[in-house]
Amino acid sequence: MTGPLAGFTVGVTAARRADELIALLERKGASVLHGPALRIVPLPDDATLHAATTELVSSPVDVVVATTAIGFRGWFEAAEGWGLASRLHRALSSAVVLPRGPKAKGAVRAAGLVEAWSPSSESNAELLQYLLRMGVSGKRVAVQLHGEPLPDFVNTLEAAGAEVVEIPVYRWEPPADVGPLHRLVDAVIAGQVDALTFTSAPAASSMLRTAPDHAALVAALRRVLVVGVGAITAGPLVAAGIPVVQPARSRIGSMVRELALELPSRAIRLRIASRDMEMRAQAVVVDGELRPVAPAPMAVLRTLVAARGRVVSRQDLLAALPSGGEEHAVETAIGRLRTALGSPQMVCTVVKRGYRLAMEPA
Repeated sequence: MTGPLAGFTVGVTAARRADELIALLERKGASVLHGPALRIVPLPDDATLHAATTELVSSPVDVVVATTAIGFRGWFEAAEGWGLASRLHRALSSAVVLPRGPKAKGAVRAAGLVEAWSPSSESNAELLQYLLRMGVSGKRVAVQLHGEPLPDFVNTLEAAGAEVVEIPVYRWEPPADVGPLHRLVDAVIAGQVDALTFTSAPAASSMLRTAPDHAALVAALRRVLVVGVGAITAGPLVAAGIPVVQPARSRIGSMVRELALELPSRAIRLRIASRDMEMRAQAVVVDGELRPVAPAPMAVLRTLVAARGRVVSRQDLLAALPSGGEEHAVETAIGRLRTALGSPQMVCTVVKRGYRLAMEPA
């Protein structure tokens, strides 16, 4: 095996920076299934952003909130293409500029602007409290969005008397081709994914919203390791009752490092017929050797593992097979499983009763 994630299958839902995330995971040995949950509306083509920018430069704001670096930079790049960059710069130069975190702060400075304050927590909640303490009654506040609306943030400002101008940078829409996303969802439900990664709240919302079988997906996500790049990303998942592991720092590299520590620690480890075995979604590790296992024999193995050495009937094993079939399908799957494990004695035949694993005390 090579790398801490060797043999593990990790799902990636990101659209933006997906190649970077996939490369980091593969470098640690993971197999990756990519199903983009979103697509990004290109900024130069976004009539909604153009209209909001035109309105802002015509009537400048008192405060501007920069939520993300990529979004703030993209806004100015789009304005440059529309011939509005200099007017946008002038409109924001007289405003109180509040970036949400250090990356957004860097984008603000790169645009030739100076920030007034930035929260150490990089959270919208701390930023909102600062605005309320500052006082926003009667002021125009521009909020640079990133992907989807911030209703709680905006509604609280409006309730405090502010006029909020929403700047919808990088609007997300469902993927043009939902096939890869649906295949990823099917793999998660079938138990063929060990972990699933999210880098944005819109991606999490999109997957939950567009899954053909919402209840089955939520149940499956409660069984696998779900990793979100930060608290905002985790929000829609946590709201659905899905546990989410988050890195200490909201960065893709930190997320991959956290995943590489957490996933191996969760692996099921068994002692079977004098051999050490670790489970993966689509493979096993037997005495340190990674051995791929096809879906049907893997379904049988999961059922046998859940029985912890007790006998499982052919009928129960047949019910576990992905495509069902007749009893001979179980015998075929058992034969393929023994071959995949490389040690036939790990799976015992119990005459007229079924099969069991030759389990030993851990």
